[in-house]
Amino acid sequence: MNKKDLWQAVLTELQLTLSKPTFSSWFVKTQILNINKITKDRQIVEIGVANPFVKNTIEERYFGQIKEILDRVTKLKNEPKFIISSVLENQLTKIKEGPLFSLDYDKEKQEDIQKAVLRAGLRPDFTFENFAVSSSNEVAYAAAQAVAKNPGKAYHLLFLYGGVGVGKTHLMQAIARLILENNPRTTIVYNSAEEFTNEIINAIRSKSTPVFRQKYRPAKIMLIDDVQFIAGKNTVQEEFFHTFNTIHRGGGQIILTSDHLPDEIEGLEDRLRSRFEGGLTIDIQQPNFELRTAILLIKAKQLGKTLPMDVAQLIAANVASTRKLEGVLIRIITEGEAKKQPITPEWVQKLLGKVSNGKTIDKQLVKPKEVLSTVADCFNLKIGQLKGQCRQKPIVVPRQIAMYLLKTELHLPLIKIGEMFDNRDHTTVMHSVEKITKEVLISEEIRGNLETIKKRLWG
Repeated sequence: MNKKDLWQAVLTELQLTLSKPTFSSWFVKTQILNINKITKDRQIVEIGVANPFVKNTIEERYFGQIKEILDRVTKLKNEPKFIISSVLENQLTKIKEGPLFSLDYDKEKQEDIQKAVLRAGLRPDFTFENFAVSSSNEVAYAAAQAVAKNPGKAYHLLFLYGGVGVGKTHLMQAIARLILENNPRTTIVYNSAEEFTNEIINAIRSKSTPVFRQKYRPAKIMLIDDVQFIAGKNTVQEEFFHTFNTIHRGGGQIILTSDHLPDEIEGLEDRLRSRFEGGLTIDIQQPNFELRTAILLIKAKQLGKTLPMDVAQLIAANVASTRKLEGVLIRIITEGEAKKQPITPEWVQKLLGKVSNGKTIDKQLVKPKEVLSTVADCFNLKIGQLKGQCRQKPIVVPRQIAMYLLKTELHLPLIKIGEMFDNRDHTTVMHSVEKITKEVLISEEIRGNLETIKKRLWG
């Protein structure tokens, strides 16, 4: 019996036991590529499949059934070996057997992926597609993509560090998500270092450490958030060290995040520090204005809203923390919908006056004189120069910034602000406020100066 007839015999029997959608999904484009005799009564049967997902599914669900049929038909001991064939993959993309095969295949694959994501405890929205990239994180993004496409081989350990809200957790989970999309049956464990610690403590207390180890050590991918939390905890570090080594020796992938470099984590054992430094360590910087704008546009899209570009830029110019961007965005959208208010730059500017860093604060705790003195100090000027009539640019711009802050942050009347600046007309103040409002969208220097002054005034 030639290989074509042999495989047809196998497929005929499979059709009798499998549902039509299942058979169409996994076996419609498979074939025997080669048969290699090992001994008189043993042979290896190489079976071509279209892609890794089909290969993994057939191996895990139908290997025994296929072997049993092959053994019975050939009267030999067979060793099925599944091989990804580029020819079959191309055929699969071109196949036109009606919508049933395509829909069933895609639906089952997506269901498997969603179950795997939930099982791993990943956030569904933390994907590469939803991750905004700029100069502050492009190296980390490229490394994450390399790890996701070739886990355990590109870099056995990826160590991401940076401040709060820079996207470390998002990027780490995006790696796991892509790995699961390629193979939903990949064993992934994801946890924060604090939860890892609590699990060890509970395992010791309940005398169930073997159960704990069985959860982590067989994993192909281990993701631990805020790994600096284990520092100073000897028992936890001991268990983490052996878990790390077991996964590493098995060719697994480890991804860690931290707010510090390994050599800056106090209380971290030297042997763990050495392991951490042996991987690829990447710093993720605080996002710049352009990246914050992109993040806002992405988050608005996830909420099913379209955010005007000038509004996104205005928010990004006034809110530096990426974690607080989402809170400000939700408040703007919610209030806009409740009041049936179009989201315009003018309205958002007023709302931002009530919101600082994502929470309502009492701006009146800061007095107008403090604003003037802080602006003057930041630009190495005297308050008299700020208030005076000099029209030189090194003085005019700080004066306009001071007027802008008095209006947008303290909500002083234009006339009152004019009186503070040598009795200037309220139209002059209005012009200054409008000018800085526009400049903050295009000038990194103005944004930086405003951010510095606001931090001094309101922390």
